[in-house]
Amino acid sequence: MNENQAKSTRYKWYVLAILTIVYAFNFIDRQILVILQEPIKAELGLTDTQLGLLTGLAFAALYVILGIPIARLADRSNRKNIITTSMVVWSGMTAVSGMATNFVHLLLARIGVGIGEAGCSPPAHSIISDYFPPKKRATALSIYSTGIYIGIIVGYIVGGLIAKAYGWRIAFYAIGIPGVLFAAFLYFAVREPIKGQLDEIDLSAENPSLSNVIRTLLTKKTFVFIALAAGFQAFGNYGVGNFLPSFLQRIHGLDIATAGLVLGLSTGIGGGLGTFLGGYLADRFCTRDMRWYLWLPIVAGLLGVLVNGFMFFSDTLPVVLVATFLSAALTAVYLGPTIAISHSLVNAKMRAFTSAILFFVLNLIGLGFGPLVIGMVSDALIPQFGEFSLRWAFCTVFVSTLIALGFLYLGSRNYLRDLDA
Repeated sequence: MNENQAKSTRYKWYVLAILTIVYAFNFIDRQILVILQEPIKAELGLTDTQLGLLTGLAFAALYVILGIPIARLADRSNRKNIITTSMVVWSGMTAVSGMATNFVHLLLARIGVGIGEAGCSPPAHSIISDYFPPKKRATALSIYSTGIYIGIIVGYIVGGLIAKAYGWRIAFYAIGIPGVLFAAFLYFAVREPIKGQLDEIDLSAENPSLSNVIRTLLTKKTFVFIALAAGFQAFGNYGVGNFLPSFLQRIHGLDIATAGLVLGLSTGIGGGLGTFLGGYLADRFCTRDMRWYLWLPIVAGLLGVLVNGFMFFSDTLPVVLVATFLSAALTAVYLGPTIAISHSLVNAKMRAFTSAILFFVLNLIGLGFGPLVIGMVSDALIPQFGEFSLRWAFCTVFVSTLIALGFLYLGSRNYLRDLDA
């Protein structure tokens, strides 16, 4: 390896590290409300349904809708500038959340966070795929996706500690303002790569039309199946994850700081490990058969169903926390391989838009309806189960997980054919 190649290798990992930190901020700002929702619920007089709306559909609505036109813009223009602008918006609106005095104020602030975060992942996925070759992309995209769990660790632990010491409003300010500052650093620290520079396909032709991209995706049965699988997997991940702090506080008696600490460590480390291993192992196993990109998440999902039973129904806190760690790891395996599969089915000028469509489905089903449905079920079960209603509401994820695994299996039946095409 000559000096220029060594510099190029170091730089691509440097860019990946920065984008991973950006994604961590993305999830800190997204998850901060989750750890703060019990004191917010008490002060503003909210229900579990309203909490599910705030942490789910209110955020997801414009997030998934705007993600598509922003991704089309990213396929045609400077992706780094889009991410920078988006980060300023979502971090600023996180800080504004601390000024809310009622449900409507907080709802509007969360919608603003969703608008900003719509411009993060699709452009970032596209940049990463231009710095890493095809057989390294699942690993690189999985490393980027560990930003989710870095964000969860920081959001839960820091948010819980600040809220306990200074109140939930200060926690929003303390999390939002640093994100605006990091956006300025991102603007000067990252170079925009040439689109498709590591692909063997000729990209000299003009950009594909929107109808052409959509038609291409719809003809790939694998993409349709894995997008639906990701949505139903995320339904469980977001539905349970967004109520886990409340679950530990209501059913196991932890205070907000302790709940934030144990959940930050268990779900953050477990989820980050599972996300990385999902991409890394899929890249290793795919040398034998490309369908391991789908088979590996199926195996992890089946194990996750078993582990979730212990997490939901054990009355022994250490058992619950170990199961939470294992569940976070197993249910995160799907993400890196899913993004890599999506990018393998299209050319470089379609990747940001492909990620946007994937995340549209994932977040509409998962983030939009997971927390909301569990919140509604929990409220409906209060007369029968009281404070234990969340435990039984969590059982809806058993159904969503099995649906996800079914779609992954259907995707595995079509992947080799779609890849050849």
